[in-house]
Amino acid sequence: MRRSARFAPLLLLAVLVGCAADTDEGVTSDEAALTEGSAEARAVLSLVNDTTVTAGELVREARITSPVGRDIVARRDGPDGQPGTDDDDPFETLREVDDVPGVGPATINRLLEYAKRKGLYQAGGATEAIFSPQPSDASHLVKVAREIDAAQGSIDIAMYSYSDAKIGEALGRAVARGVKVRFLFQDAPADARLPAASQPNSKSAKLEAIGVNVRFVNKIMHHKFMIVDGPRDDLQKAKTAHLVTGSANWSNSAATRYDENTIFLQNQEELALRFQREFDLMWSHSRDFAFADLPYELSSVAITDAAIPDSPNVGAYFTSSNFTVQGTTFSSTAANTVADALVAAIQGAQRSIKIASGHLRSRPVSEALIAKRRASPSVDIKVYLDGQEFIAKGTHDIQIADLERCLASATTDARRRACTDKGFLFGYQIGEAGIDVRYKYYAYRWSHGYAPQMHHKYMLVDGTTLFSGSYNLSDNAEHETFENMLVFKGAESAALVKAFDGNFEKIWKTGNDEGKLAALNARIDAGGDFPIVFDAMALTWTEVSALKQKIRTACPAVDSEAYRREPASHMSCRR
Repeated sequence: MRRSARFAPLLLLAVLVGCAADTDEGVTSDEAALTEGSAEARAVLSLVNDTTVTAGELVREARITSPVGRDIVARRDGPDGQPGTDDDDPFETLREVDDVPGVGPATINRLLEYAKRKGLYQAGGATEAIFSPQPSDASHLVKVAREIDAAQGSIDIAMYSYSDAKIGEALGRAVARGVKVRFLFQDAPADARLPAASQPNSKSAKLEAIGVNVRFVNKIMHHKFMIVDGPRDDLQKAKTAHLVTGSANWSNSAATRYDENTIFLQNQEELALRFQREFDLMWSHSRDFAFADLPYELSSVAITDAAIPDSPNVGAYFTSSNFTVQGTTFSSTAANTVADALVAAIQGAQRSIKIASGHLRSRPVSEALIAKRRASPSVDIKVYLDGQEFIAKGTHDIQIADLERCLASATTDARRRACTDKGFLFGYQIGEAGIDVRYKYYAYRWSHGYAPQMHHKYMLVDGTTLFSGSYNLSDNAEHETFENMLVFKGAESAALVKAFDGNFEKIWKTGNDEGKLAALNARIDAGGDFPIVFDAMALTWTEVSALKQKIRTACPAVDSEAYRREPASHMSCRR
């Protein structure tokens, strides 16, 4: 798939020791031990997770016993015994394979040998997903700093928001040992406009002061990726490069408060080349922050399509495909590179669609979801949005009227496109179409200062395909912002897809098991003070509407000018 890369799951145990239940003889546990996350481990997992592989094939080709082959396939296919359905339970680790009765070191080795014969073994490469929120010492920020500390030659960063001090310290250490660091930073243009006396205290200036070359582009830099020791000057380095990307910025809130994901990839040649080409495009047409006297170094090799491997099961899409460029100015076209890919996936869904997104303001995606609901009512569609996407019916009616007035006065296709593309919140509309929508709801009035945002940007299709990246579901993201969206599918991605599916099921029930809505309602009914900023809950539109009405009735002041103007100073209602 063009703009794609190979994936293989990262497994967290250090070494697997086979159990004594294996019926084969002549192989000890030590001889059969495989490192979780190794190329060998990933090859075995790709084999047993391949839904086209039958028990008979494993028995015949891998020379394992019939009961073991049946049990491996039965575990993988889930309770209904059918491969490729929603209850499939792919193996995430070798330990899980080893836990199948009768599996031991000899069986693992035979599975590995067959996986190699099938071409599933590829040296190098690993992937790990870290989901936020996490304790700070277990967050993506800690691993990012470690990746920087391991850099030997180069680091290229494209980042919307950065404020973590330990990452800054790691960048300083990298420069000190001779690593070349380039940083495309969304804050840089604002920092460049600061008064001369204030500029040295800006984030961009502090980066340049330690030797990090900071530049910016004329559109919004919303990427959150880093390439370590990548192919900026040598295409062969793509085979060993490290890549970090996802929804999470490099901030404490992204680490410890928001719902986020960060994917760490190692030795993924195709993705490294595609992301390096994206960085090089932006860097070669960027503008200088110009605080320190640092050399402007371009990558010395051109990355062509012919130089990039092409896997059918993974891919990466970039909104830069929607832009033309002249000098240092990027301009939008009418193309919809990422939205088109998402719409095609929605149209092709057979069983389920699960979306976790901070926003739903993309007309193509929203209309595709509504069309899918009408055409295929049996497809299970769930959409989880941040609380800021909630609107009342009256507000929805207003935006419909505004759209109709805009279209009535539009006289050209360009103007009509501008009418339909501008900000429109689709959560209410898709809910009215029969789609199951929930909101991460945590405050009567949304404010960035205290919002523990639902900041994911991913979609799961049929439990087998994952789309995830920095891309918000909005026209602004498609046409005014540099974004990425990766896609993973196939047996080699089964563990990653399962991890994201598990994350979705967890956040979809936020606060439900703890009875947080009932507890908040009871507190309001009790007649004393109560919070209007509260623990997050996954609520339906009806539940949010009822809660908001209850709060308004119990505390009329919530809609006063003082509460609206200073929400952070009015996080509770005192009665």
